[in-house]
Amino acid sequence: MHIEGIVEENARALREAGPRLSWRERLPGFFFGALFALAAIVILLLRFSPTDHIALRVGDVSPVDIRAPRAHHYISEVLTEEARRSAEAAVPDEYDLPQDQIRNQRVARSHEILDYIGSVRADAYATVEDQIAWIKAIPDVSLSAQAISQTLALSDEAWLRVAAEVPLVVNRAMREEIREHQLAAARRRVDSFIGLQVTLSDEEVEVVSALAKALLQPNSFYNAEKTEAARQAAREAVEPVTVSFAKGEVIVRAGDIVDPLDVEALEQLGLHETARDWWQVGGTVLFVLTLTALLWAYLLRFAPEFWRERRWPPLLSLLMIAFLLLAKFMLPQRTLLPYLFPLAALSMLLGSLFDLRLATLVTLSLGLLVGYLTNGALEIVAYAVLGALAGAFTLGRGERLSSFAGAAGGVALSNLAVLAAFRLPDHNLDLTGIAELAGAAVANGVLAISLTLLGLYLLGTLFGIVTSLHLIELSRPTHPLLRLLVLKAPGTYHHSIIVSNMAERAASAIGADATLARVGAYYHDVGKVVRPHFFVENQAEQSNPYEQLDPYTSARIIVSHVRDGLDLAEKYHLPERVRAFIPEHQGKGLVSVFYHQASEQAEGDTAVNKADFRYPGPRPQSRETAIVMLADSCEAAARAVPPANVEELKRLVHRIVDQKLSEGELDESDLTLRDLDRIRRAFVDVLRGVHHPRVRYPEPPPALAAGAESEE
Repeated sequence: MHIEGIVEENARALREAGPRLSWRERLPGFFFGALFALAAIVILLLRFSPTDHIALRVGDVSPVDIRAPRAHHYISEVLTEEARRSAEAAVPDEYDLPQDQIRNQRVARSHEILDYIGSVRADAYATVEDQIAWIKAIPDVSLSAQAISQTLALSDEAWLRVAAEVPLVVNRAMREEIREHQLAAARRRVDSFIGLQVTLSDEEVEVVSALAKALLQPNSFYNAEKTEAARQAAREAVEPVTVSFAKGEVIVRAGDIVDPLDVEALEQLGLHETARDWWQVGGTVLFVLTLTALLWAYLLRFAPEFWRERRWPPLLSLLMIAFLLLAKFMLPQRTLLPYLFPLAALSMLLGSLFDLRLATLVTLSLGLLVGYLTNGALEIVAYAVLGALAGAFTLGRGERLSSFAGAAGGVALSNLAVLAAFRLPDHNLDLTGIAELAGAAVANGVLAISLTLLGLYLLGTLFGIVTSLHLIELSRPTHPLLRLLVLKAPGTYHHSIIVSNMAERAASAIGADATLARVGAYYHDVGKVVRPHFFVENQAEQSNPYEQLDPYTSARIIVSHVRDGLDLAEKYHLPERVRAFIPEHQGKGLVSVFYHQASEQAEGDTAVNKADFRYPGPRPQSRETAIVMLADSCEAAARAVPPANVEELKRLVHRIVDQKLSEGELDESDLTLRDLDRIRRAFVDVLRGVHHPRVRYPEPPPALAAGAESEE
């Protein structure tokens, strides 16, 4: 294989693998995974009968008021320990007294350094560079280049005054206590000790200050033994704290979060339940952690786009926690209520909002937890899981309203089939019980689809998520913004329809959100309604308003349709993911026509700034907006110069896609080379139908034409 082929294969492999998640992108996943695991453990171990036993732990919420059965007082270890810690924390750190030995050593060291610097200054054969280097190399003293230069520049008389003053300043400064963390403050005080006995010039003061500051060192050090002894004495001086309760006094109120003091009070009054099967607790924790780890590992490995949308990890965690809590209430020790548990609602929500893979995985995970709650009741597990999968697979992304009714029917039929499979082998059939279960199975489908519709509405409103119902509403031609586009910019509307068909086909080909791509394409050029006649698709023949404008103004008008579109999107309350198509479909592209025109008009060596002719961006951040960018460019190019045949159309599409790829416009969209190949084929299929060759009809004979005119 040629080296070019190897490079191409490696590049393809890297692009197919997709960008790796950074630790910053992974961190929310770990946090919300831990949150779900913790919540699931608490829910599974939760007891719904607090009047029978009180097994509250620190952090639990008390379900009832708990009162003292009798008067009681006791020494509180919790409050006593808190008082001891407070007393201990109030004791400051202990330090040794300033050590004269260190001060004397630094004064002696100052004489050595000053003698050395004096000898360097007196060396007539050394260059200034050599002198600076020698002084800079003095160990345990760091002088700036400016200080060294000032030192060398002093006259001999001035140097003698400096050499006499530095040891005195060091001696004075180090008579005070200097702790390790106070060295900077001590150096700031050095200037106050200079010139107490002699008068020095400003240059001499600066040199003395630099040398003295460099010679200072801490002379008082932290004494751990003294500090610990003082703190221990403070702890021992604290008197034990006594707590008293009167009979009937409330210990913990309903709704309060239990703290260590509450648990201690319950234990002292004999109200705290300690008999818990810790082996069972350990098994529950291990089960939940294993399940959570596998679920989150799958999402991190195979669904990186899930973590890049910051709303999804908390939303998934909250949904799973909510349905697990509902299962905890509906499933254990119930007769008919388990058959109404709407697990299908969660599956259909995830399938329509994200994808069926996530819906399937979460459904199976919740199914295992259902089995744990019901002590392995296979019928209930199969009933909940199969019904949920039937609903999710039937609904899909919920792109049509009729699919919701079909999903409700799919859930009900699956429920009835599971009931029949488990009940038919029982020859002693209870017809009344069977009828009740059948009614519950049908009601389960209705309840699940109702919760799904309610969830789609609430999640779309609260979290700003573009739901299938919202996209259906936005895709209607009666939407006010689309009607405005039809009335003011019909050419742009026709262009948007073609782009939407191309985007929908391409998105389906690569597994992206086809409905989102289609609806986003409807609105991607909506800003053109503000100045429709400045865009070629809305211009009448022989009408070109740019002939009277300079290229800079023309480019600003073209680029402004992005800002105008965002203003209209905000005015008409388009959701965020649909708004993203307006700036991202242009990315940071160049308005090349007017840029080249400006370049041709530039005089002399005057350079034209490309930034004046670029769109503001950002580049496409999702596969769907990248598809619309490519579809928009390909459709515009095919409309400008209609291809004569399919091969010419293929070359045009390849050229446009390769150009966007080389310009870096697709770098942030997560599209792979395989995706781009499928997108090209989808574009060619659609454009071939739009720009197919027409049959040229022959001109009618003159006589026939004249007869037709006379009839008119």
